[in-house]
Amino acid sequence: MSYMLLIIEPPGQRRSRTAAEGRQAYTSMQRFSQELRDEGKLLAVESLASQSGAVRVQMRQGKTQLLDGPFAEAKEMVGGFFLIDCGSLDEAIDIARRCPAAEWATVEVRAVAPCCDDSHAPERSSP
Repeated sequence: MSYMLLIIEPPGQRRSRTAAEGRQAYTSMQRFSQELRDEGKLLAVESLASQSGAVRVQMRQGKTQLLDGPFAEAKEMVGGFFLIDCGSLDEAIDIARRCPAAEWATVEVRAVAPCCDDSHAPERSSP
């Protein structure tokens, strides 16, 4: 089964790091990516740019609404993701525990499933 590990960061956290700290964080994430690749678990991985250049698009009553970032109301941002293939939610959680970003951000574990059917939500076997 496929799971997405979403890296949820506080906005502005990246700006608070020194250049060396940023490189160190990125290097640790690259090492983690390679470990998952070597284990045959990694399907895709990407780091996302900050919200400052992002645009939110909505269609309301046939009209397009665009909102340019950064988004003042945002309390967090998705900084990147790992798409992994593993046997269970528990295994995905174990992988998320190993993710270096869990030390400075939140790693949200989500099963990949159709949005129209929530019956695919896996259950954890242990708390």
